[in-house]
Amino acid sequence: MLFSVLIGAALTLGLTLYVRVYYRYQPEVAPLWEYSQGVIAIFVVLDVLALNAGRAALRGYLQRMWAAGYNVKRVLVAGAGELGQTVAETILAHRELGYQVVGFVDDDPARRSRAGLSVLGRLDETMSVANSHGVDQLYIALPLDEHAKLLKLIKSVRNECVDIKVIPDLVQYATIKAALEDLDGIPIISLNEVPLRGWNSMLKRVMDAVLGSALLAFFAPLFALIAFLIRSKGGRGPVFLRQERMTLDGKTFQIFKFRTMVDEAERDTGPVWAKPEDPRRTPVGIWLRRFNLDELPQLINVVLGDMSLVGPRPERPPFVQQFKERIPQYMLRHRVKSGITGWAQINGWRGNTSIEKRIEYDLYYIENWSLLLDVKILILTLFRGFGQKHAY
Repeated sequence: MLFSVLIGAALTLGLTLYVRVYYRYQPEVAPLWEYSQGVIAIFVVLDVLALNAGRAALRGYLQRMWAAGYNVKRVLVAGAGELGQTVAETILAHRELGYQVVGFVDDDPARRSRAGLSVLGRLDETMSVANSHGVDQLYIALPLDEHAKLLKLIKSVRNECVDIKVIPDLVQYATIKAALEDLDGIPIISLNEVPLRGWNSMLKRVMDAVLGSALLAFFAPLFALIAFLIRSKGGRGPVFLRQERMTLDGKTFQIFKFRTMVDEAERDTGPVWAKPEDPRRTPVGIWLRRFNLDELPQLINVVLGDMSLVGPRPERPPFVQQFKERIPQYMLRHRVKSGITGWAQINGWRGNTSIEKRIEYDLYYIENWSLLLDVKILILTLFRGFGQKHAY
């Protein structure tokens, strides 16, 4: 959808520029080309709808043809071990992509696939098997300890008329999404690539700065009211609480929150998590924490660039140290900037809930980030983010 919107906008801008230039240099025919903003708006909508409908129809037609077995690419997998079987099962699970696995070649002919596929020959018989079965693509999925066999196989098939795909035995080490990069012709495999880099990061920062500033101005009267209540009903202490938190690349910053507990609540205990019916809470603090209003000052952190509107919730360094020792992938959540709200929070994983489940949802967000996902999370926060049962 985003692709179609961008194409529609580009076509509309191009048409508008063309008409403007034509008016400028051909004024005598301008009356023949009169248009309005309404016409342009209708053009944008119809253009986007037509692009989406056309692409969806073509994609649906091709998927139906492939699922029926027409014009599919026949695939032979070299290596019937765990990696090869995973590759074959993945292809079989997505027949709509237009691929059909004919079987394996492996030096252990007794191996059987979990999907019922057979070993059709040994590795040194790869091309004869490929030719006899009309193979279009060869997927080489040999383990790291068979590196010599992999090199020998590549050397024997590289001049043949089949597409050769090499599946590196590094999937077990890929912590987020693996990506292939090119360094002047040298292939490099990135094991934990995140989409939120470069232009995407800049686009997200612009949205944070603009929307964060607007929200800060919008909530200014509420800020003043809460500050007054804390001063008058919240006991001795400051209006704002500042705590050290961890964000992008493990860097720390000072987070802003409305104070909801007695002053110096951790003086005798050190950093501890809040708990249900926490006696340290002030009367105003109970109400603020119940509706998550104590988090509003973090809009200041967003405008300053310490945080994002959407992202994994920032944690305190002492707790980070505990979690990273217990949960192997915990630090991966710091591959992006921390946020006020996130995918885990709108799905109910906040407060006294499973840290492991929170990490699972945080990593999903990091792997699948898009601007539309951020917008979706912000909208859902309005309906799910306030007054959750785990807020205390």
